[in-house]
Amino acid sequence: MNDSQKKSLIEQGQAGKVRHSRATGSAATGALTAVWLMLQGVLVSAPALTQTTKAQEPLSYSGLLEKIEEGQVNKIELDTARGVAQVYLKERNSTPQEVALFADDRNNQPLIEAARANNVDLDAQPTADGSAATWLLTHALLAFLLIGGLLMVLRRSGNASGQAMSFGKSRARFMMEAKTGVMFDDVAGIEEAKEELQEVVTFLKKPEKFTAVGAKIPKGVLLVGPPGTGKTLLAKAIAGEAGVPFFSISGSEFVEMFVGVGASRVRDLFKKAKENAPCIIFIDEIDAVGRQRGTGIGGGNDEREQTLNQLLTEMDGFEGNAGIIIIAATNRPDVLDSALLRPGRFDRQVMVDLPSYQGRLGILKVHARNKKLAPEISLEAIARRTPGFSGADLANMLNEAAILTARRRKEALTPLEIDDAIDRVTIGLKLNPLMDSKKKRLIAYHEIGHALLMTLLPNTDPLDKVTIIPRSGGIGGFAKPVPSEDSDFGLESRSRILDNIKIYLGGRASEEEVFGHDEVTQGATGDIQAVADYARRMVTRYGMSELGPLALERSGGEIFLGRDLMGQSVEYSNEMAVKIDHQVRTIVFTCYEEARRLIRENRIAVDRLVELLLEQETIEGDQFRQVVAEYTSSAEQQLVGQKI
Repeated sequence: MNDSQKKSLIEQGQAGKVRHSRATGSAATGALTAVWLMLQGVLVSAPALTQTTKAQEPLSYSGLLEKIEEGQVNKIELDTARGVAQVYLKERNSTPQEVALFADDRNNQPLIEAARANNVDLDAQPTADGSAATWLLTHALLAFLLIGGLLMVLRRSGNASGQAMSFGKSRARFMMEAKTGVMFDDVAGIEEAKEELQEVVTFLKKPEKFTAVGAKIPKGVLLVGPPGTGKTLLAKAIAGEAGVPFFSISGSEFVEMFVGVGASRVRDLFKKAKENAPCIIFIDEIDAVGRQRGTGIGGGNDEREQTLNQLLTEMDGFEGNAGIIIIAATNRPDVLDSALLRPGRFDRQVMVDLPSYQGRLGILKVHARNKKLAPEISLEAIARRTPGFSGADLANMLNEAAILTARRRKEALTPLEIDDAIDRVTIGLKLNPLMDSKKKRLIAYHEIGHALLMTLLPNTDPLDKVTIIPRSGGIGGFAKPVPSEDSDFGLESRSRILDNIKIYLGGRASEEEVFGHDEVTQGATGDIQAVADYARRMVTRYGMSELGPLALERSGGEIFLGRDLMGQSVEYSNEMAVKIDHQVRTIVFTCYEEARRLIRENRIAVDRLVELLLEQETIEGDQFRQVVAEYTSSAEQQLVGQKI
């Protein structure tokens, strides 16, 4: 087979390929394609028909133009998609070469014109590229994302509609048998409140004991008291002791921004409670929903008021709710609606007040169960030093002492950690001591003035310690007394109040006696404010002045919007106001002069105590009183000896 025959066969195969692409599915075209493929395989595989060609150098664009002018080019196929031209030379057995084209079609005009001028076959056959597939894939992806987003929106709208339907459902936590882990034995310091609430538990367990004598258990019990006194803890103890279904919810969980949701939740809560009667419902912070109606903004259409109306109806309305006991807690009973507090709703109000000495001792015993205490620690002494502490404060104090013990790598709590924990809870975090300076000496004289009057005056509590180690909150030092048992009852005599005013003024009096009138500082700002408050209450509320037993002002409580805002009025004339100011000024200045006299007469003791305080930075009460006894007169020594 000669070369012309081979060329003829190849051209026939190519023609068949073109016809096959134009007429897909034709049997004749399929046969020609098969023949062409067989011939191509034979030509490629037969070693006799192939010749080794010399490696050809790449053809450049300018070289292509030269070969066209020389007549060496047989055919050019332009592939605009790839930006190349397939060049077929007239040389025998030459392979087509690729020549890169310009990106701009106008720059390729010389090539086209040269090919036409020299009768070179020019054919534009773009190869199949991925642009169409890329376009299709991109648009398919966008369509998929659009459909997916639409499905998510539809699903969320379905969930939202479901949530909208569940807005009116109660969010109370329900326990068929409450396992709070708290019993009445774990609650100490509020024995009276425990006794009243134990009746509730007894009624739920043995109702026949009360019904036999015609007694009815209170429908509602309101726990009232300052924060941290154990109201919620009592509710947990009731739940743990009763063993009946228990619902717990906060007052703020009733009210939402949607109209009618709060009332619907109240209805749903009592519906579930009736299904599980007898049971207990505990509403914490009921003042969030039970505030007085007709106050503030919104009037009768206020959502909170509608919720309260529904609560009043469910507690004691037309149908009643036998077997449901409601326990609520609040520290603001003054703002509750009177209809909520009447018998039939909250029949009983249990006061959970700050614990007394015995109460504090019981609370300390409960919270010290899991603490390792050193043998020298006395819980009785700690209880005497912490009047005014709530149960939460005592628990926090013991926890702070345990943290300090672990930080100092000790095995058990010692009196030092207890003392530091009490100071941290009551006064603040201890800071780095001051460097020796005039400021440190001035603070020392100021605090010694307080401590000395606390020791010399007869109607005061004994000194616990005086220190010039600063505390957080801008406290440069302090003189702290040991509170007496009288502090638990809050009863103070006129002489005790006057002595307390002198103690408050002792710091300023010491500064003025030692450094002069022009060198006093603003360090006594808080003391002066306390003095003004004490003296004014003596005149206007306690009747302890020359004006006689007159109550000229009310107790300073928080203003409740709508009830107290317009009701605040002056209860005395302008003439009486002048007399009040005169009496307050007389009390303060008389006490101040007495404080200065005591500082002046005991100046030697003051200087000695200041030097000792600068050296030690802290003086305990016993050591302070011993030093004072060495430098004072016999009468004052006797008084100091009594306080020792």
